[in-house]
Amino acid sequence: MIKNQWYVVMSSKEVKEGKLIGVTRFGEKLAIWRDAEGKVHCISDICCHRGASISHGKLLENGKRVMCPFHGFEYDPTGKVRVIPANGRSTPVPKNFRVKAYETYETANFIWIWYGDSKPSYTPSYFEDIDDSLTYAEFSEVWNVHYSRAIENQLDPIHVPFVHYNTIGRGNRTVADGPIVRWINDTMFYFYVFNRVDDGTPARKPEEMQISEMSKVYLEFKFPNIWQNHIDEKLRVTAAFVPIDEEHTKIYIRFYVGFTKIKALNKLIATLGMPFNKKVLHQDKAVVETQIPKKTELRMSENLINGDLPILEYRKKREQLKSANNK
Repeated sequence: MIKNQWYVVMSSKEVKEGKLIGVTRFGEKLAIWRDAEGKVHCISDICCHRGASISHGKLLENGKRVMCPFHGFEYDPTGKVRVIPANGRSTPVPKNFRVKAYETYETANFIWIWYGDSKPSYTPSYFEDIDDSLTYAEFSEVWNVHYSRAIENQLDPIHVPFVHYNTIGRGNRTVADGPIVRWINDTMFYFYVFNRVDDGTPARKPEEMQISEMSKVYLEFKFPNIWQNHIDEKLRVTAAFVPIDEEHTKIYIRFYVGFTKIKALNKLIATLGMPFNKKVLHQDKAVVETQIPKKTELRMSENLINGDLPILEYRKKREQLKSANNK
């Protein structure tokens, strides 16, 4: 994991007001809830007393506190125990009775958590070119891989004609010219894919390629865990790769549509298009879950080729961010 980053961890619709839920993220058990004012809170799901699951308890005072189901310890959103019933409600609580709390932020109908040791130095942002003119349908599922494997699959242009031979890879365009990677800032890059039918000429290298400044078709990755396929101004596919633990990732796929000025109609189009996106995703899943090891690193026993450039760029930047932040 890259520390000191904002990670998408859940869809906003999964956290209802007045409901306490437990999830695993970053290999840690978390208790998450939304208070009466709409604010999302997150603390460790392991009670500091006897290790019971706090998320199996209940909310108090409109979400200002949460009570462990085992012995009634009451926690506030900062992770501090405010009441130990067995000692009497008026008895002061020692400072060591607390659990870790996580900073949360909500934007783009996603819940983000700051994973790290320092305080957040910025607020997270989604893709700047996705606005209210686009309406989406959403689907999520768990893959049995580390989140780095799931991300790299979406940075891989050369698997498309093989894994997706009867969906998005039709046409037998097996030769990959380029691809071209363009860094937009320190944590976000675009990449452009130029697959073609093999006509007997070798694949061209990135430096032999050019892209139009007006090109509207590209793919985008934003650290640490969101991706976009910019198909058209009115048509996008996005993904959030949510780390559950070292061997499991929850992937949130959104299909954005903005063909009409009627949101309900755009929603219908996006919903009707989602089965195709699921089919494509499941084609990927069937192969990616066979990869060994489940987690990737910059230096590992793989022989990469020119078509793997976006993956290599991702690995290099991920290693840089880990070196800078995981101290």
